[in-house]
Amino acid sequence: MSGPINISSIEYIKQSELARIMKDITQIPGKDYLVVDVRDDDYEGGNIPYSINSPSHKIHDHIDALVFKHNQVPRIIFTCALSQVRGPKCARIYKENTTNKDQKVQVLQGGFSEWQREYKDDPQLVEKYVAEHWEYEDY
Repeated sequence: MSGPINISSIEYIKQSELARIMKDITQIPGKDYLVVDVRDDDYEGGNIPYSINSPSHKIHDHIDALVFKHNQVPRIIFTCALSQVRGPKCARIYKENTTNKDQKVQVLQGGFSEWQREYKDDPQLVEKYVAEHWEYEDY
């Protein structure tokens, strides 16, 4: 464990950078990088392929298992709807609990709301997309 971390020290990753990583055939999801989607009920309507859903309201219950299982993945990217509150908070909690100081812990800039706007038509980058869900969302 590394102790308390200032949330402003959490690094953001640009959407285009994550898209590049995901399309790079040498980068294996779950081995070279992992996307952790911390949306709760708003997880419906689509997600990033190979991401895992770990709802933010359960992060304290799941953090030990999350760290244990994914501590050796070099890059962990957290996202939520907007990546303004839940994603950064969960990234901070993860970073405080990991023992791997070399692991990059990042937050997806703009969250899934921006991601789906940009990449909804690309099945390599969005799966289980439901357009109606996003037509009426106030994101």
